[in-house]
Amino acid sequence: MIQEFKKVWKPYVMGMLWLLGLLWPMLGIHPDGTLSFQQTFTVWGYIAAGSLVCTIAYLLHAGGIASFITTPVTRAAQGIKKSTTAMPTWVWLAALLIFALAYPQFAGRYGTDVAISVLFYICLGLGLNIVVGLAGMLDLGYIAFYGVGAYTYALLNTTYGLAFWACLPFAGVFAAIAGCIVGYPTLRMRGDYLAIVTLGFGEIIRLILNNWMELTNGPNGILGLDRIVWFRFLFEDGVSFENIWVKKLQFFYYFALGLAVLVIIVVQRLNFSRVGRAWESIREDETAAELMGVNTFVYKLLAYGMGAFLAGLAGAFFAARMKFVSPESFTFLESAMVLCMVVLGGMGSIPGVILGVIALIALPEAFRQFEAYRMLIFGLTMILMMLFRPAGLIPAKRMGQRSEEKEG
Repeated sequence: MIQEFKKVWKPYVMGMLWLLGLLWPMLGIHPDGTLSFQQTFTVWGYIAAGSLVCTIAYLLHAGGIASFITTPVTRAAQGIKKSTTAMPTWVWLAALLIFALAYPQFAGRYGTDVAISVLFYICLGLGLNIVVGLAGMLDLGYIAFYGVGAYTYALLNTTYGLAFWACLPFAGVFAAIAGCIVGYPTLRMRGDYLAIVTLGFGEIIRLILNNWMELTNGPNGILGLDRIVWFRFLFEDGVSFENIWVKKLQFFYYFALGLAVLVIIVVQRLNFSRVGRAWESIREDETAAELMGVNTFVYKLLAYGMGAFLAGLAGAFFAARMKFVSPESFTFLESAMVLCMVVLGGMGSIPGVILGVIALIALPEAFRQFEAYRMLIFGLTMILMMLFRPAGLIPAKRMGQRSEEKEG
């Protein structure tokens, strides 16, 4: 244990001093120009004490001293894992669906509103998961397709008076067309070059939405969008139907839940289809996939279009919920946030993406009292994940490894 301590004490001290240097400008410099140190040292002391306890626990475990504690815990965890895997998958899915259906009845308005945001981001995360997780193409402008879907519904609704359900397929199709337009010139690029080009195209779409005053009303956005409407048949004096506008938050939650379930089913079916296998072969080694007969051009373009289509559907629901759209809702930070959800949860893993969305959307709402440190905690979490679990919280079961990675 002494040898292990000698290895880690210097990085630990340097890390704590670096953290102190980050915390002081955040907590010690006030808007009125005054400086203080007490709050900085208090927060830093709590973090240092907690990290010291974790470091000592790690050293005890590495030295085998804490085996009398870790061994029973490991056995208990293995027993729980065996008992959960023995249960059929459909039982867990049914229980999860029942919980999701009953959630608005006991969550309250605030909890339901957060759940709707989680469901929207699940749709976005799974759409980006097709491009990044399955096809292996880094896309930094994905949120632009979300904006295309939202503006498609807004323009068709305000200009032509089309209802939500009539606009929904157009929102997905136009977003898919935008995805193919972005994807076509980027098919020859890989890695960092691909990321830079997609970032540029995403910003181009945002700037078009922000500056085309005659069409999108520019930075002012588009107001007065209709909510989701559904129809009820009436049999009085013949057969007719009545429009019912969805105004209660609970009803809108069920529409968002239905969209999320539909997207999960679509991505699951694509993942285990021939198209999904082709995407995975491109992700693992595009050159080898092309030599084996995979039409990489078509499948990469299909990945862009399919991911954008799902983002367009989510954008239409977002516009109907907010009754307003503006370019400020579709910035690069939103694309980065969705990408972090995919990476944190596990690229190519549907449960992982869902867990990543919950971790980055629901947990910050649960710990809103730490809002001042939200981005600091977020950055620290991503660093720890990259160090200790780079494949994500729930890694994909089918994830290959290249020969150069094995040698490294």
